[in-house]
Amino acid sequence: MAPDPRAAEMKSVASPDIVCEGLCKSFADGTQALAPLDAVFDGGKTTAFVGPSGCGKSTLLRLIAGLETPSAGAVLIGGAPPASLQRQGAIAMAFQDPSLLPWRSLRGNIALALTLAGRPADRTAVDGLIDLVGLAGFGDARPSALSGGMRQRAAIARALVTEPSLLLLDEPFGAVDELTRRQLARDLPKLWEPRGTTTLLVTHSVDEAVLLSDRVLVLSPRPAQIAADIAVSLPRPRPAGIERSENFRALVMQVSDALAEGAVA
Repeated sequence: MAPDPRAAEMKSVASPDIVCEGLCKSFADGTQALAPLDAVFDGGKTTAFVGPSGCGKSTLLRLIAGLETPSAGAVLIGGAPPASLQRQGAIAMAFQDPSLLPWRSLRGNIALALTLAGRPADRTAVDGLIDLVGLAGFGDARPSALSGGMRQRAAIARALVTEPSLLLLDEPFGAVDELTRRQLARDLPKLWEPRGTTTLLVTHSVDEAVLLSDRVLVLSPRPAQIAADIAVSLPRPRPAGIERSENFRALVMQVSDALAEGAVA
């Protein structure tokens, strides 16, 4: 019996590898954000991008999401272009600004992602995620009644409610205070790691990159190229207090040195 092509498609979407081939991006004003960039991101893993401000980290993420069109090269996710996964609601993205609709309740904001993906608004699934991100009892609250950290938790719940196979996070904790940022960095990976979600994270925090990821890509100044590719060999889930361990600090130093030197690993 010939293999069912739908099964192959479902397999690729479940834990997609991401392949960037000769990826370039130039803007109308002449800014070259990405030099030819080649990279493969393993399905089910978390990769962090760090680099100087304005180097093209967010542009790379937006190209992978299909929100920008490359000037040259291509992005393939599970062998298909980003638009294919978008149509299935298999890509979700969370930004530094939670961008919650002020006239909708917390529950309504999260359920909107299901509606936009063409799926029924499953109240049980929505309320389960509200509980998981620590917002039980706030389902009917409007965004104006929530703190910055609560709004960020809501935005990540909205990104996860469609159970995406690819989760893209652009400075998701950057708009909250340091204490909340640390709490979110500890708590929220517990939501996507068990699902085997392929996750890409842009951050300016080296500690955060090492804490959350399986791999850190250090990008050069614009136009972005890969200056260093560093494997993060730390246990998952990350145990409490791992930030104080010798291995953790050594990895932070390695990433920091690569940022400072701009050296090719």
